[in-house]
Amino acid sequence: MEPRTSDRRLNGLLVVSAALLGLLVLFLVFRLAVPRIEAERADDADALISQVIQVQVLNGAGRAGLANRFTSALRRNGFDVVESGNFESFDVPHTYVIDRRGHSENARRVARALNLPEDRIVREVSEGFFLDATVVIGLDYDSLNLP
Repeated sequence: MEPRTSDRRLNGLLVVSAALLGLLVLFLVFRLAVPRIEAERADDADALISQVIQVQVLNGAGRAGLANRFTSALRRNGFDVVESGNFESFDVPHTYVIDRRGHSENARRVARALNLPEDRIVREVSEGFFLDATVVIGLDYDSLNLP
């Protein structure tokens, strides 16, 4: 006796549902097993809006879509990217982080999220900036192994 078409469809639907459930469980286990980078502010700053580190991302390498790629990586780690765009030039040799508020721990957290060493953090406190850090993407972007 041949199985009916509706039985085959139901079996197929069950297999697809089981596969999706398996993927969801796998993603949940991965999410719980992989630690997240701390994206909350290290210091209280009453003048700033959020408790999450606010970041600006600027493309200094000239490759289209690079600022969006870095923005996505930072947002996946819980940072608040409030602005992205192009840097004043496209010949920046190395990616670096600018500490805009004088809270070096916040800049270090951004650098760690991008797999940058601490010597790539520059302190440039700007009273006119209401964000914690600026990331300037350099020509070394491929070597950073973004998460």
